[in-house]
Amino acid sequence: MAGYRNVTRRSFLQKSAGLTLSAMGLPYVVRPSALGRAGAVAPSERITVGTIGVGPQGIYVMRNFLAQDDCRVVAVCDVKKPALEAAQAVVNERYRNADCVTYADFRELIARPDIDVVHIATCDHWHVPVALEAARAGKAIYLEKPMGLSLAEDQALRDACRRYGTIFQFGTQQRSERNFRFACELVRNGRIGKLHTINVWCSGSSSGGPAQPVAPPDWIDYDMWLGPAPYHPCTPDRYTNQWWWFISDYALGFIAGWGVHPLDIALWGGAEKLSGPVEIEGKGVWPDPAGVCDTATNWNVVARYASGVTLNFTGNPVPEAWRSRYGRISDHGTAFEGDAGWVHIDRAGLNAYPRELLTTELGPNELHLYASNNHARDLLDAVRSRRKAICPIDAAVQADILCHISDIAIRLERRLRWDPDTERFTDDAANRRLVRALRSPWRL
Repeated sequence: MAGYRNVTRRSFLQKSAGLTLSAMGLPYVVRPSALGRAGAVAPSERITVGTIGVGPQGIYVMRNFLAQDDCRVVAVCDVKKPALEAAQAVVNERYRNADCVTYADFRELIARPDIDVVHIATCDHWHVPVALEAARAGKAIYLEKPMGLSLAEDQALRDACRRYGTIFQFGTQQRSERNFRFACELVRNGRIGKLHTINVWCSGSSSGGPAQPVAPPDWIDYDMWLGPAPYHPCTPDRYTNQWWWFISDYALGFIAGWGVHPLDIALWGGAEKLSGPVEIEGKGVWPDPAGVCDTATNWNVVARYASGVTLNFTGNPVPEAWRSRYGRISDHGTAFEGDAGWVHIDRAGLNAYPRELLTTELGPNELHLYASNNHARDLLDAVRSRRKAICPIDAAVQADILCHISDIAIRLERRLRWDPDTERFTDDAANRRLVRALRSPWRL
């Protein structure tokens, strides 16, 4: 149509308001903060955020968004009424008003045209269904890790993000910490020589959990909490972080819930050396079937890549040889070993041999990785510039795949061959584990 211009909802409202005041012929005063002066950000320039899933992790990341002056958290959503009210109070206290809107159904929040970013921190089994709804609605996404309960879910979300041009940030926030970035730069610039081994570890899953059925409390919509997961009668605290994390209907356990963090760093530092075909095998330690928890409490996985690099992935306790070599072991970590030294990184700090690596300065012609110092801030900057965030959808899927094939390897207890090009095993029985059915009426 000749002369057509795209007018956003916000610009339309702003222009309408200005025309109304002009037509009235009345004097009016616009405060400097409304125009973005005096150190403030004009409302029309703010990025609006809605948070879905406001348990401990959801609140933690939401506070990061609340600290950013150029965005505004306007809505929160949860199926647990106490969590919902607590999150609303946090938002309203930050802005000193009562404007934060609450929702029990994520679809209502996502349907709001004034929301730009959806932060998703639900239970794991809801991650992909909620993110798909957000991508299709044109929202930018901050998705807590891990991604999906199956590779098919991961692929569906990746396809949607590509189709709709979604700005996506995965919740592997270690990429936004300088020490992790520097460790990976040392490896990728050859400062430890030729990389041959990567050792990765994290806390194992919990066991137990009361199994006797009980009526769900009246402050939770239990059927909505189950959502796409198979129906199971409510058991005491099944819906809390104490137990759901370790029930395979809702999560893969800490082999993914914790493991995705150090595995993501392994992929970031290993780069193309971990991009080819891989042989993977492993064994798991499983909980007493009398409890509700059924994910591996510990595991030992060995992945041998076509590049010659071996990745060892285990839960705690780690091998004594690792403790002796690295001198300091926390409940998680990633260690890169080359023929001229090693680098060990976790949230407690950076460790290396030779020690001089810690004070190395990279030259201008060496590889400098994308730098972010705040994961939420990085997503907001990506929304404004339309560039990729530091952990975009493709990197997120690769980290999640490593969790999935590790879990499948310990369940089948035989050597498997994974082709990253087709994203399939050469073993058909293993491939059947790449898909999970969703409870009706939920679907991808």
